[in-house]
Amino acid sequence: MFTLDVNMLEVNSMLFTHGKGARDIGIWHKRVGHVNLQHLKLMEKQNLVGGLPKFGTEEVMSKVCEACQLGKQAKHPFPAQTTHVSSKPLEMVHSYVWTTKIESIGGCKYYVSFIDDHTKKVWVYFMKHKGEVFQHFLNFKAMVEKEKGVSIKCLRSNGGENMFKMNSVTT
Repeated sequence: MFTLDVNMLEVNSMLFTHGKGARDIGIWHKRVGHVNLQHLKLMEKQNLVGGLPKFGTEEVMSKVCEACQLGKQAKHPFPAQTTHVSSKPLEMVHSYVWTTKIESIGGCKYYVSFIDDHTKKVWVYFMKHKGEVFQHFLNFKAMVEKEKGVSIKCLRSNGGENMFKMNSVTT
């Protein structure tokens, strides 16, 4: 599929073995695919790589590769906050108020989302001001309760100033 220029390879191999940093074990570590430094020392000892220079013992132990450190970091899963999943629609509804960096064409800079825990259905309402959250909730509540024939049992919100109490809403 690709053309290989052998003359260019000879020039590159001369640069790799005789150029600036040719004896730097860190550069060779990267050139051979971030191989373990002890394995690189073994390759040098057994003469497995043509042009690989002789490295000092102190060099092998003193070099630390940032990319290798990042690649070996363990990633732990997020702890499960709850294993509860609603058994019926509208048993639990999650609500989040979001802010956008860029205003929409209609001038909206905020939006509120309502997510049914059982069906995972999402409703999104766009707002120009955060103060519109409660009115959107009332509209949402009337719509879904009429559609499903059941009342919202629990509302979870991202809290703070956007939190509103279910007991203040006529059910």
